[in-house]
Amino acid sequence: MAEPTDINPNDIAIVGMALRVPGANDPDAYWQNLRDGVESIRTYTDEELILHGESPDTLRRKNYVRSAAPLDAMEMFDGELFGFSPKESAILDPQHRHFFELCWEAFERAGHPPERFEGPIGVWAGCGMGSYFYFNLCRNPELVRSVGMFLLRHTGNDKDFLATRASYLFDLKGPAIGVQTACSTSLVAIHLACQSLLSREVDMALAGGVTIELPHRRGYLFHEGEILSPDGHCHAFDHRAQGTVFGSGGGVVVLRRLEDALNDGDVIHAVVRGTAVNNDGSGKVNYLAPSVDGQARCMAEAHALADVSPDTIDYVEAHGTGTYLGDPIEIAALTQAFRKSSKRSGFCRIGSVKTNIGHLDTAAGVASFVKAALALRERQMPPSLGYEKPNPAIDFASTPFVVNDRLRDWPRGGSPRRAAVNSLGVGGTNAHVILEEAPARAASSLSTRRWQLLTLSGKNLGALQGNTVRLAEHLRSRPSQSLADVSFTLHHGRRALERRRVVACQSPEEGARLLLDNDPQRVFTHTAIERAEVAFLLPGGGAQYVGMGRELYEREPIFRASIDRGLALLSSKHGIDLKTVLFPSEASATDLARASDALEAMPLQLPAIFIIEHALAELWASWGVRPTALLGHSLGENTAACLAGVMSYEDALGLVALRGKLFARVSGGAMLSVSLDEASTKDLLSHHLDLDVAVVNVPGVTVVSGPLAAIESLARELTEREVEHRRLAIPVAAHSRALAPILDEFAAYLRSIRLSPPKIQMLSNRSGSWLTDAEATSPDYWVSHLRGAVRFSENLETLLADKRRVVIECGPGRTLASLAKQHPSGGASLAAITSTRHRDETTPDDAHFVTALGRAWACGLSIDWARMFEGETRHRVELPTYAFQHQRYFVEPAIDTKSLSPESVELLKKPDLRDWGYRPSWTPRAAPRRARRVPPSKDRASWLIFVDGAGVGARL
Repeated sequence: MAEPTDINPNDIAIVGMALRVPGANDPDAYWQNLRDGVESIRTYTDEELILHGESPDTLRRKNYVRSAAPLDAMEMFDGELFGFSPKESAILDPQHRHFFELCWEAFERAGHPPERFEGPIGVWAGCGMGSYFYFNLCRNPELVRSVGMFLLRHTGNDKDFLATRASYLFDLKGPAIGVQTACSTSLVAIHLACQSLLSREVDMALAGGVTIELPHRRGYLFHEGEILSPDGHCHAFDHRAQGTVFGSGGGVVVLRRLEDALNDGDVIHAVVRGTAVNNDGSGKVNYLAPSVDGQARCMAEAHALADVSPDTIDYVEAHGTGTYLGDPIEIAALTQAFRKSSKRSGFCRIGSVKTNIGHLDTAAGVASFVKAALALRERQMPPSLGYEKPNPAIDFASTPFVVNDRLRDWPRGGSPRRAAVNSLGVGGTNAHVILEEAPARAASSLSTRRWQLLTLSGKNLGALQGNTVRLAEHLRSRPSQSLADVSFTLHHGRRALERRRVVACQSPEEGARLLLDNDPQRVFTHTAIERAEVAFLLPGGGAQYVGMGRELYEREPIFRASIDRGLALLSSKHGIDLKTVLFPSEASATDLARASDALEAMPLQLPAIFIIEHALAELWASWGVRPTALLGHSLGENTAACLAGVMSYEDALGLVALRGKLFARVSGGAMLSVSLDEASTKDLLSHHLDLDVAVVNVPGVTVVSGPLAAIESLARELTEREVEHRRLAIPVAAHSRALAPILDEFAAYLRSIRLSPPKIQMLSNRSGSWLTDAEATSPDYWVSHLRGAVRFSENLETLLADKRRVVIECGPGRTLASLAKQHPSGGASLAAITSTRHRDETTPDDAHFVTALGRAWACGLSIDWARMFEGETRHRVELPTYAFQHQRYFVEPAIDTKSLSPESVELLKKPDLRDWGYRPSWTPRAAPRRARRVPPSKDRASWLIFVDGAGVGARL
């Protein structure tokens, strides 16, 4: 990267690049092929050509050249990702399909999903001839009659709809402009995108093009004097130059103003300093001929707009088609433009990517543009292939240029590394771009967080797993990459799709291992709930333990501030010193046991639980997670009342402190959980008159409360009857008649404080339904709440009737989340999240909470990820792009069935076309289905559609 300089307001950053060309499906593979001098133009055998539909008669012609530059997986598409039915996917021109996937990849490589980008985004793009429409779709009369010519063309088979369809799919609000200038199309698109950015019409732009030749994977007929090569190779600038080889491919770049890209920590591959576009006019031999003067004017204008002297340009990626007349004209034009500022010779190297991948027609410009940007980024000039000695019509010694016929390092001279890209269109539209190496970014800061959260998603499980494997392999191959930057990019730079997976880790190696192992204890996978809502579960007495939330207290300022507020109020207003018991300093096992015993006492236990719960709720809110419903269990309903605004924080804490002190006066009580339903338990208590039903947590589990002696007697009876039961760690006969002596004092306090209607809906333990305003503002309700049974099972039934709800336990441990999952209205599929670890777990609380944030996101909640990186300098980094779940969709041209036997025709039968709109459920199989044909129509023609993957083609 270049040294930091003052930012030119006219500089445009290349922040994302996606590419599919012969031999490479992404920029990294493309660069490797360029660097290694790989020619991706293929030479086919006769057997391969016949397999791809070539006529044996054509193969016997002497001028047939068995070469092509095909695009891998040309017929493949992930239609489901974009919401296309199999029918729509098959009708779409393959050029459009690949362009849409390239746009998706480009956004991901830029780290800017459009729905999260503030500001308009525009699209400038063009494609090649609509051969698929004319030669494949229109040659199927039954298909034309079934769908209609208008819809066939407008569904995705015309150049006019490439850019606008992309804007529709990605919900882009900026201009959507189709560009068609023949071979210079995609570089002209880049020029127009830059102009829109400079005029501030858009804040981000997609630009590029795509061409797919049909029929595919076939050779061509050479004719003397035409543009095609007689030997199947492109010898740009060489004495053997007689023509080019046309290929298939596409590319999309994402552009932003450089200042904006630097401010947002974007990946910047290179900088566009200036662009120019013009036309030759009529000053040339004929319409198809190039013009030296026209090209030179375009180049000189680009130099002027870029404010760079040509003698500071180190490399030119030329149009370089390898034709005997075209190459000399291009070199003459470049020389004329460069000679305006320098008479030196041989200082600038030149090359043509067409020697590697052939001529990609409308995508040729973007392929050259990406090559030059990669060369600047990697500081190397890749070789131009097929060069032995100069075309006799080019006197390189008198020009500034030398063919770069081998890989060379690119040292930095007195100015930043610079390259030019030239693209020429038949008809005279010329485009020229000046590129410069990217400026240095400020270094990423060290993360303040011990644990980083990795978030992944996919349209379906196959894509999610593919994305998981890709990310794991990336992390393993780049152990020194900032994990915080990876996390930042995943949070901010990827779409959140339906199937989601999260993991918290401390290093790239650990992240890769956990993702590949997919340990459910560490890696969480869930389907996002549409329009998910949050309910906080707030536990009651007995949930506490020494050190609960310690790491959050140490590392989360909002949590710590809330805890400190509560501790200060307890000390100043109630004479309770809780901190040394809640968070004791390093101590012996004996000291910890002593603190644990102290925390069991009700005067300390209940306030401790309250302030932890309230602090957790505030912590969640700081991350953007705010409840629409609250459900407290016993004491937890007091916390819920505080969160809902029924009581102020100070009054609620005072109520809880009083509750603890009053409980301490009621000694000798106990509580017992019994594995019987409420009716059976009440029958059992008919001869245990001192006992009451205190809690019904879930159907079939009832908690009994009363004097210790009576509880022990009941326990013995249950043992004899072989009924499962368990003593609770609460030394009070809560929610029983034993509390009668303290109720008046409790009521007096309630009458002294302000009670308001709840601002967040909350459930009542007394009724099992929603708390009414009248109940919330009545002191008598809160007294009865202290004394009466907790109908928590009915609370859960009411709460979980809305299946959009995600429940988050805001308190120590996981008791209520476990109860919700056990409840018939919840079940194992319930999205239930805990905020802190269980007392027996060793996972640090900050690690647990980061994972909980990820789980909340995986369940469909929105998280304010900016909080994760507050005060840090984070950068977007390039990460693996989406693992498309490709299916093969391709309508073959109709064939004449006259020569087929009746048996063969019968084998070609398919269901009615009207079934196309349906998408049956299916399970992927390893073996693809074979293609089948529909019944021949009256004119004996039939059409063929390929759809791989079991079941998808079942109704096509």
